[in-house]
Amino acid sequence: MSERESMEYDVVIVGAGPAGLAAAIKLKQLAAEHSHDISVCVIEKGSEVGAHILSGAVMDPRALNELLPNWKELDAPLNTPVTEDCFLFLSETSSTRVATFLLPGCLQNHGNYIVSLGNVCRWLGQQAEGLGVEIFPGFAAAEVLFDDKGTVTGVATGDMGIGKDGKPSDAFAPGMELHAKYTLFAEGCRGHLGKQLQEKFKLRDGVEPQLYGIGLKELWEIKPEKHQQGLVIHTAGWPLDNDTYGGSFCYHLENNLVAIGFVVGLGYTNPYLSPYEEFQRYKTHPAIRSYLEGGKRISYGARAINAGGLQSLPRLIFPGGCLIGDDAGFLNASRIKGSHAAIKSGMLAADAVFDAVRNDRVGEALSGYPAAFENSWLHDELHRARNFKPWMSKGLIVGTLGFGVDQVVFRGKAPWTMHHHGADHESLKNKNECTPIAYPKPDGVISFDRLSSVFISNTNHNEDQPAHLTLKDAAVPVNVNLALYDAPEQRYCPAGVYEIVRNDDGSNPRLQINAQNCVHCKTCDIKDPTQNIVWVTPEGGGGPNYPNM
Repeated sequence: MSERESMEYDVVIVGAGPAGLAAAIKLKQLAAEHSHDISVCVIEKGSEVGAHILSGAVMDPRALNELLPNWKELDAPLNTPVTEDCFLFLSETSSTRVATFLLPGCLQNHGNYIVSLGNVCRWLGQQAEGLGVEIFPGFAAAEVLFDDKGTVTGVATGDMGIGKDGKPSDAFAPGMELHAKYTLFAEGCRGHLGKQLQEKFKLRDGVEPQLYGIGLKELWEIKPEKHQQGLVIHTAGWPLDNDTYGGSFCYHLENNLVAIGFVVGLGYTNPYLSPYEEFQRYKTHPAIRSYLEGGKRISYGARAINAGGLQSLPRLIFPGGCLIGDDAGFLNASRIKGSHAAIKSGMLAADAVFDAVRNDRVGEALSGYPAAFENSWLHDELHRARNFKPWMSKGLIVGTLGFGVDQVVFRGKAPWTMHHHGADHESLKNKNECTPIAYPKPDGVISFDRLSSVFISNTNHNEDQPAHLTLKDAAVPVNVNLALYDAPEQRYCPAGVYEIVRNDDGSNPRLQINAQNCVHCKTCDIKDPTQNIVWVTPEGGGGPNYPNM
């Protein structure tokens, strides 16, 4: 194989999401302010900036106001101010609206904007490039580089043109080493390299397990007479039972577009539950169907989201770098918002990195970053929200009442902090303890099957490459997962990646992995009960290509 070439930068940032791009912009702003040049490179595994970005999203502009106060003059794609909040509790056939004055502050969105976060990131990428940041989409960071002391010194991108047999093909091109004084990891939820760094540097020692949800989203164009620009609808209840955490969103953007989605906490216990099917079933509720009838589905995607909050944040720093955005877990689950937190965390890290580079400190642990976080409004916000997930783990009714008291009576400053109990992959019950769920067949009008959904996510992978969904032990899917849990990977995957196939007579069950379908949501890496499935980086440019998501 050819030797890898290398490039040198002051700072390398892995991931062109809101955290990574905000950090890059802030670094260049500080460089201009202090007349101290700094070279910044951002690499992004998606085919373009925004290709892998998926979020609801209602955006709190607080962090953006700090980063780019003139964002309106710069034509940022925040075009739809929220005009109305609506929260519904659903039963199977009816809905009950909560009076707005009874909603806790975390569920009120006055002053926020309904956005396509993918388009916001595309715009942030343009701002970063305008300041001199080098952005390389289509290149996946596959390996962390270390010096002989164990300090992070950069990353290497994955080799291209490796065949399914693991050998270089005629199209082989070696990866590139990107060396840096500091490396910021902004890969999003359950980042592949971030996960390795947390293990290597024991960043999770002394903190509670990270908790996750899976968010599924579709973009619809609906009839003009059914569209109410600026309307934000959230629901809880049906189709989930009261003991399963989850809920929905329905956001009316501009141009008759509606972003509709469903979140299921990955701590659910019934192995027969399918988050994808719950989402499709939810859309058939009379209160939701009424908006969608006569409309057209444009796009589909799915992504895991962090939900553990402050108790689950790892240590943020290690020699030579740090974790930012959802690679660390800065999402505020009670507000269903993470983009403002990601931007703020990127800015806080950039301050510490710039100070170190400017003063010729290379490879140190950036202690100024966690210190700044603890003194920031972001820490205060996450502190106020810290009891949300522990309360909601007690069920919809008890959780709603308990968190309501937490927010209304104590305003998030109760003199106690509740705790998480166990990781999501530990929560599944044995199949013999649970009842299979009979999901209705998709009608192709309001509800759809998985493969037609994957098709409109524009997901693509070069089929002649090693599968990026790997198994530690090939026997576990049948001997453990199928035997004990009826192969839950068939149901928790939102893209039809995992199938149990058998001979014609029903014998010889085996797991088939359709890796080309993968939308990079990371749910399998999180929910697999034996942690036998490991998501690794595929070739750069593969995966979904989300438009306006």
